[in-house]
Amino acid sequence: MSTDHAPEIAVVLVEDDEDVRHGTAQALELAGLPVRAFGSVEAARRCVSPNAPIVLLCDVNLPGMHATDWLPEVRAVDADLPMILVTGHGDIAMAVKALQQGAYDFIEKPASSDRIVAVVQRAVEKRRLVLALRAADGRAAAQRGIEAVMIGRSAPMQALRRTVLDLAGTTADVLVYGETGSGKDLVARCLHDYSPRRGGPYVPINCGGLPDTLVESELFGHEAGAFTGAQKARAGKLEAADGGTLFLDEIESMPLSVQVKLLRVLQERTVERLGSNRAVPVDCRVVAASKTDLLAASEDGRFRADLYYRIGVAFIHLPPLRERREDIGMLFEHFALLAASRYGREVPELTATQQAELLAHDWPGNLRELGNVATRFVLGLAGDRLTPGGAGAASPAASKSLHEQIDQFERALIADTLRRHEGDVTASAKALQLPKQTLYDKMKRLQVQGADFRNAG
Repeated sequence: MSTDHAPEIAVVLVEDDEDVRHGTAQALELAGLPVRAFGSVEAARRCVSPNAPIVLLCDVNLPGMHATDWLPEVRAVDADLPMILVTGHGDIAMAVKALQQGAYDFIEKPASSDRIVAVVQRAVEKRRLVLALRAADGRAAAQRGIEAVMIGRSAPMQALRRTVLDLAGTTADVLVYGETGSGKDLVARCLHDYSPRRGGPYVPINCGGLPDTLVESELFGHEAGAFTGAQKARAGKLEAADGGTLFLDEIESMPLSVQVKLLRVLQERTVERLGSNRAVPVDCRVVAASKTDLLAASEDGRFRADLYYRIGVAFIHLPPLRERREDIGMLFEHFALLAASRYGREVPELTATQQAELLAHDWPGNLRELGNVATRFVLGLAGDRLTPGGAGAASPAASKSLHEQIDQFERALIADTLRRHEGDVTASAKALQLPKQTLYDKMKRLQVQGADFRNAG
C-alpha cells in the first residue's frame, strides 16, 4: 500500500537527564526523524491522542509518573501507538513484562545511537503503515456512506463526492455554487457530517429568508433591550455554531452592512452581540452557498470583495441535473420511494414514455423539481405528463414513438454538450464517454452540426 500521503511521524522523546535528552534527540534528527523532547510524562501527555502521528521513546525511571505506569493509559487512547522503553540493566525483567502488556520494544542502557535509531525507525514505519491503513479504511467507509446521501453514478457526481470528502477533512471555509434546487444544503451538511467537527453543531441560516432588520440579530445575537422587542438576551447563530459548522445559504442576499460585521467576525473569530461590547470567542467553520457569481457581484458592488476573498478559500460547483442525466432514473426512484414511505403508497411503474420524458426534460428546478415530480407521481397527481405542463395536459411526446423520443433526447444532450465545449467534438466525445467516431455517427444521423456551436459559449 502506498504511504506517499501519510503524515510525517515524530518521535516523542521523554528523558529527564538533559544531556542524554539532547544527545538522543540530536542522533534521531541526524537520521531524519523529527523529535519533540520532554523531561517528564506529565509534560509529554498532551502529545498522545487517537491516530497521533508519533512514536514514544521513553525512559522508564522518570520523576513523577514512570513509563510503565503510563503504558496502560497510552494503550487505552490508541492501542497501536508504539512505545519504546529505555531501561537500565536492573529493569530488564520489568521491561519484558511491559512488552507482554503492549510496549513495542525496549532498549537497554547504555545504547549506541545506531541501536536507538534502528529501533525507532522500525517503530516509525509500523506507525506509518497503521495510520495509512486506518486512513484508507476511513476513506472507504466515508465513500460508502456518502454515496447513500449524494446519489448518482455519473462522472460529475463521482468527482463531486471526492471533492466533498477531500474538503471535509480540512478546516477551510467553503463556497458552494449551484442553481436553485441543485443540493447546496446537502453538500454543506456532508461537509459537516464527514468532518472532524461532526460531533459539534450544524447551524444553517438562510440569509435570503430573513428581513434585513433581523439578520444581524440572527447572526450575532443580542442583549436584552438592544432594540424594541428584545426582552431577553439571545445567542446568535455564530455562537450556536461554536465547535461546529455554520451554513450561510443565499449569502448573496445578505445586506452590505451585515457583510462588514461578518467579515470582522471571520477575521477575528470573535462576535459581539447587539447591545454588548463584550467579544465572545467563536470557533466555527463557515460554508456559504450562492446561486449567483459572487466575484461578478463584488465587481458590481453588490457584494463586498473583501468578504468574497475571505470566504472564497475553497469552491464547490454543483452540476445541474441536466448535466448528469444518467442519474435521473436513480434519483427519481429514490424520491419516489421516500414519498411512498411518507404517504403509505405503492410506487407505480413508469412507462417507457414517462422514462423518456424524465430524461428529456431540462429540470430548471433540479433535485427539488425532480423530488416534487416523483411525489406527485406516487400520489397519482401527475396525470398523463410527469414534467411541467399541467396534470392531464397533452404531452408533445405522446404522438411520438419511443424511438423518436430517444432520438430527441440524444439530440438535445449532444447539442448541449457541444454548446458547452464550443463545438469541440473531441472534448464533447470525452464528456459523453463515447468514442469520437461514434459521436460523429450520431451527429450525422441526428443532423447535429458541430460548427453551429463554435464560439457559442
